[in-house]
Amino acid sequence: MTKTAKKKSHSPHAGAGEDESARGRLLSAATHLFCKNGINATGIDAIIEEAGTAKTTLYKLFGSKTNLVNAVLESEGKQWREWFIGAMEAGGGDAQAKLTRIFPALKSWFAEERFYGCPFINAVGEHDKDAKQFRNIALKHKKIVLGHIEKLAGELGSSEPAVLAHQLGLLIDGAIVAAMISRDPGVADTAALTAGPLLGQTKAKKKRELEVV
Repeated sequence: MTKTAKKKSHSPHAGAGEDESARGRLLSAATHLFCKNGINATGIDAIIEEAGTAKTTLYKLFGSKTNLVNAVLESEGKQWREWFIGAMEAGGGDAQAKLTRIFPALKSWFAEERFYGCPFINAVGEHDKDAKQFRNIALKHKKIVLGHIEKLAGELGSSEPAVLAHQLGLLIDGAIVAAMISRDPGVADTAALTAGPLLGQTKAKKKRELEVV
């Protein structure tokens, strides 16, 4: 062992950096394999091989495969929400402009080579339907997404913004599943056509109310 290696192994900052690097590689590898092949079909050995780490490192950082799955879902959810909400907000405009960006954004996601559907839908779908573990994480993710859509629906003038948000949420989930099965990004266009009247009616109603006032 060289002097440099000795110094590195005794540096708490170096150790923390190595753990963070390994954690990132494990999360990236697990995310790819879980989404592509399924959680149950992906073993620990496949994850550490793709990540280039030791099995002991995985257990040191995550403790178990279940904890790794939870970490993947939390990480993926955060990144997806940041992208999705950012795509709606990009370019500004009124609430209708932001809401109409939903399905073009989804279409671009569906067209990606590594599009494997929603990790939350997939995780809940392949596990015991009575188990709450993954469902709770999925519901937490969905609540944040629907909360932002509901806020925009309120700005649009919907008398029932929560209902409109759930209607759009159903179209979003349906488009994701349809795109995963068909591998056709164009399903987002069909979802957009279905959403159009919902958004148009709400905006028209608000306009009439303003005219009356």
